[in-house]
Amino acid sequence: MTGRVLIPIGDAAEAIDTLYPLYRVREDGFESVVAGPEARTYQLVMHETPPGWDITREGPSYHLKAHVAFRDVDPAQFTGLFLTGGRAPEYIRYDPDLMRIVRHFFAESKPVGVVCHGAEIVAAAGVIDGKRLATVPKCRMDIELCGATFVDDSCVIDGNMVSGRTWHDQDRYMREFMKMLHAQAAREKDTAHLDYSRI
Repeated sequence: MTGRVLIPIGDAAEAIDTLYPLYRVREDGFESVVAGPEARTYQLVMHETPPGWDITREGPSYHLKAHVAFRDVDPAQFTGLFLTGGRAPEYIRYDPDLMRIVRHFFAESKPVGVVCHGAEIVAAAGVIDGKRLATVPKCRMDIELCGATFVDDSCVIDGNMVSGRTWHDQDRYMREFMKMLHAQAAREKDTAHLDYSRI
């Protein structure tokens, strides 16, 4: 196993936003660990913008089990963090343990992937002041009020964070996220080797 990637979810996390990263990191040998407010099964949703609509329409989708509750997560045990979209971020961003987890990844400069409404989580964590960030346009105000610059692009890299607007951008931002994960895993391996050599 190359490393572990934490994927926080809640009810109404967007299915494609969530499932593609979950399996993509596994393809490269990483373990994907799903976390939620509680260790239980959550209802994912499908978001689409029907022709003629100005906003997305939501429908039920697959179910996904969270392996661990936020309060039981030790972020030091993870190589990367992926923040999915949907409506789940609107309420899980109030969880103090999720905020603790997110701040760890930024403090340690470990890879963070963000898509769509996942931007609401990094905004709530207070870690995006002065950063450039892609998100769905209706979250623009959320991130700008927290000091970030909204970028309407399929892939934006700023330090340890890579972001995209929606799942339509997955071929761009996930490619970069995987590069960041591999680089971090190599650093962790080197650090572990150095620590062992001192024994």
